Amino acid sequence: MYNALENTYRAIVSYGVLALEFVGVAIILYSAIRSICMLFTKNPHSRLALAEGIALALEFKLGGEVLRTTIVHEIYEVLLVGAIILLRCALTLLIHWEINVEEKKIRALSELKEK
Repeated sequence: MYNALENTYRAIVSYGVLALEFVGVAIILYSAIRSICMLFTKNPHSRLALAEGIALALEFKLGGEVLRTTIVHEIYEVLLVGAIILLRCALTLLIHWEINVEEKKIRALSELKEK
């Protein structure tokens, strides 16, 4: 009985991780295609759109890693997942910083155009 519950739990978590990773990849692809189209139309917000898409995708991928921590058994697996989580958090922080910088540039440009 216990083994059946554990196997069911592992399967649910594994599919959940797979689903979150898939959504993250889909968001990155969508954002990249959208940003490329924005580049062709000379839209100045293309960098911002790509950065926001990557940030959102990283959140989904980070969720998958957190979920993965519930099924690890050995210490090296915990350390590996922990390192991946730290790396993705650092990337997320850098991307959010870049988004803020880009938004400030856009605001400054729009204020200059209004004057």
